[in-house]
Amino acid sequence: MTGRLPRTTRARDGVTALLATGAILLTGCAAKPALHPGSIRLQVVTTTGLLRDLVQQVGGDRVDVVSLVPDGGDPHTYEPTLRDARNVVYADVAFSNYALLEEHNVIKTLDANLADGAPSVSLAEESVKYAAEIIPLVEHASLDTVWLGVRVHGDGGGYEATRASDVLVSATAMTGPGQLYAYLTGSFGDTDVYIDSSDGFNAATGYRDDTMTLPADAHTHLSWAFTKPGIYRLALQAKLRVTYTAKAVPLGEATYTFAVGVNPTAAGVTDPVVLDEGHADVTADLDTGRLGVLYDPTGGGEHSQEWVDARQAVIAVPGKAIEEIPAGPQFRFLGRPGAQVYQLPQAVLGKHVHGEIDPHLWHNVRNAMAYVKLIRDTLIGKDPAGAAVYRANTERYLTQLQATDDYVRQRIARIPKPNRYLITTHDAFGYLAAAYGITVAGFVTPNPSAEPSLADRRKLTETIRQLQVRAVFLEPNLKARSSTLTQVATEQQVRVCPIYGDTFTGDVHTYIQMMRFNADSLWTCLGD
Repeated sequence: MTGRLPRTTRARDGVTALLATGAILLTGCAAKPALHPGSIRLQVVTTTGLLRDLVQQVGGDRVDVVSLVPDGGDPHTYEPTLRDARNVVYADVAFSNYALLEEHNVIKTLDANLADGAPSVSLAEESVKYAAEIIPLVEHASLDTVWLGVRVHGDGGGYEATRASDVLVSATAMTGPGQLYAYLTGSFGDTDVYIDSSDGFNAATGYRDDTMTLPADAHTHLSWAFTKPGIYRLALQAKLRVTYTAKAVPLGEATYTFAVGVNPTAAGVTDPVVLDEGHADVTADLDTGRLGVLYDPTGGGEHSQEWVDARQAVIAVPGKAIEEIPAGPQFRFLGRPGAQVYQLPQAVLGKHVHGEIDPHLWHNVRNAMAYVKLIRDTLIGKDPAGAAVYRANTERYLTQLQATDDYVRQRIARIPKPNRYLITTHDAFGYLAAAYGITVAGFVTPNPSAEPSLADRRKLTETIRQLQVRAVFLEPNLKARSSTLTQVATEQQVRVCPIYGDTFTGDVHTYIQMMRFNADSLWTCLGD
């Protein structure tokens, strides 16, 4: 490169932009690589290490590229640091996966601090024009009770909302014989409490302590706990905050009824729709400005859910939902260990905010090839002088990716068809299954707030036995976590094998290494 690329004027003062995210954390960790405003190379920031590698393959020596989420980090939960925000400020180009893969604060840090005129590309959405194939995210978790989440429906285009906008869903009042809690359990057992009726609801703070924050068109799982049987009524309101500094726009309010350990007919609701199985979401609709429930009794997921007026919905929490409060300081808000609560479980362990598209496109190598073509054209658009280099690098890398696609396909084809069942702890491998002929037999969905029940273990054991599953798979970054999957696999004398999902490690630090490693692991552990 013969000279420094011209840098556009920043959209706002750097300090103001950093504060606008409301999520920047100081950390004592080792310093990450940094972008430099004086470099002659194109400065590029990505959200994940996987995207960083793709950009490096295309950009070569003409780019400096860093990722916000470090290798080994979880893009679903990572909280950005001050250094991350600084890197965004100095970036000429930004790439995210999005489709709600990344933690929302990562996206907000990116969008708040990126310079005016710097391209910001969401690869999962925009690679479709390069022939990427997307599949819907259909969740197959089966519970003995209704699976109750919280959803924002619609993109808020009528309010000029963006992907960095927030929808605030707040509990404002509750009546019932006991206390109500709604909380989320992370991948490593930590808890975030979003609704706690025990300390009241404070209008003076805008119900800050009883508020959930979601992006537009997003869904999250929660656990719902009740300390005594009876009828509970929970009042919720929703507001849209288009930008961090903008005044929130009211979207609506509604009261939801829970029948806990009693017959739902005791709720006294006219023309009730009893939600007692399948998948339901307490929903704020951005398009209509109303609150209600999206419900599918078959559990197929949000794609088949129908609208239920909150005034008619009765959410059943049956007697069989009684669980003991586990030991551990993270559960003390529920009561003393060993005490019983009625609970609708979270179903999928970990912070899991998502949309309607499965965002893990790269597990089909042909989708990664579409990502690479989009990266190439974006870099050329920002640095036309490097067009020949970017095209040559891309052609070379596409040849390697085609060879990798062939390798994965051939490796998995050598596994006998009766053995091609994949069981993991993370629902991230739908594209791998669809592209290469693997069947996702399940992912672990125990009640994450309590010790796994006998029913949980029985279901997993029966799946392994009935399908004669030869191995189960864990992602290396989750290996340290005690897992029902590992325990049952050991009891059934089934192998526990590694598979990479969202992040690299020191041993596997490129996309091609990851895909070849996964193919080898599947063949080694599932083949004869």
